Amino acid sequence: MSITINELYMEIRKKFRAADISMAELEARELTAFVTKTDKRMTANWAYCYLDDNTVQKARQMTERRLNHEPLAYILGEWDFYGYTFMVNKNVLIPRSDTEPLCQLAIEDAKTLENPKVIDICCGSGCIGLALAAEVHNARVVAVDISEDALSVARENARRLEVTNRYSTSIGNALQKPDEHLGKFDIMLCNPPYITADEMKELDKSVSDYEPHLALFGGTDGLDFYRNIAKNWVKMMNDGGRMYFECGYKQANDVAEIFKNLGMTDIFLAEDLSGVQRIVVIKAKNI
Repeated sequence: MSITINELYMEIRKKFRAADISMAELEARELTAFVTKTDKRMTANWAYCYLDDNTVQKARQMTERRLNHEPLAYILGEWDFYGYTFMVNKNVLIPRSDTEPLCQLAIEDAKTLENPKVIDICCGSGCIGLALAAEVHNARVVAVDISEDALSVARENARRLEVTNRYSTSIGNALQKPDEHLGKFDIMLCNPPYITADEMKELDKSVSDYEPHLALFGGTDGLDFYRNIAKNWVKMMNDGGRMYFECGYKQANDVAEIFKNLGMTDIFLAEDLSGVQRIVVIKAKNI
């Protein structure tokens, strides 16, 4: 018996609610729209559109995967960030909306510069640097990650956003010294691994079982990447350039202190969408 798109949505939503999925309605709508190839923002006609059995079966299979804790973004193979849709897979972290304020600050900065050069360290899917490249048409972005699989995802996202002529990738380990052949930069973007050893033990199954641990663990106190970037990567910045870091919800002051100890005093903390100070912005100073 055929069912409508809306009936499928209601069925999925009911299952997600019963499983205590935190954003059951949102995720049910995302999954339904993806499978039925409809606009998730235009649901008025869902009650009048009937589905074939194959589509319903596919939706139910994907629903079961989500009920087994697999993140919806990996099931769909894409996720929205800063108004753009990015390809994602298990080689990269899922873009989070809490990172968008960092992106906004960096974009506003980049728009004031003539032909800004931007480096995106620990780029993952590339969502931060690529959103900036898409919004600031004179910006050139170099994306750095330790994982070639992650860089492959970033390059595909650059192709989708049609910014490949201003976007390049480079293998690099943010816990080691940088490749100085990359040049100097006006803006640094960095959302590094910052989960502490204790926090790694308490991660939700949807994170611990599916998202890459390489992109999560930041050392015993979660600050290893910030220390090494402060020590070795600041030399990649033009004097007076801005560095934008995301960090854990208790780490902002500690990250700021790492750079203060190197003589950098032009530092301010910004809030994420939840009102938590998790963004650290630092004016680079030659050290």
